[in-house]
Amino acid sequence: MTSYQTNQEAIATEETTGINYVEIIENVIDTLEQDDSAMVNHTAEGGTLWKFKYGSVEVFVQIGGKTDEDTLTVWSVVLNLPAKDEPKLMRQLLEMNCSSTFEARFGIIENQVVVIAIRTLGELSPSEVSRIITVVASIADNNDDALQSEFGAA
Repeated sequence: MTSYQTNQEAIATEETTGINYVEIIENVIDTLEQDDSAMVNHTAEGGTLWKFKYGSVEVFVQIGGKTDEDTLTVWSVVLNLPAKDEPKLMRQLLEMNCSSTFEARFGIIENQVVVIAIRTLGELSPSEVSRIITVVASIADNNDDALQSEFGAA
């Protein structure tokens, strides 16, 4: 990845939280992204959104700002709704939430089943940032094909 951030933004991030989350996130994405797929967008409110391809999924990483109260959100779509046999799908997702999603979880956003993890920036270490992004990307990539095959397109 290239540098997406001005020096002033990097300094402001480090001064506010003690950690440059933008740099950490970009380093993690550098290790995971495929086909030079990483893209970034800076919002007027001070947040940043990245998108990259990992296996068969697109992963989104967003930080809402630069303070300890702002959040890191990572998500990836694994299935569009409506789906076949939604009661069975919902039960399976709940069981997976309980047994195999670590810090992430399955949820529904705008008629899409996603794998998602949300964490405030306060006391978030660089290794936790890396783990959250890697967990969401891996769980999404490991489950999207099977979920689409069994439950896709009602």
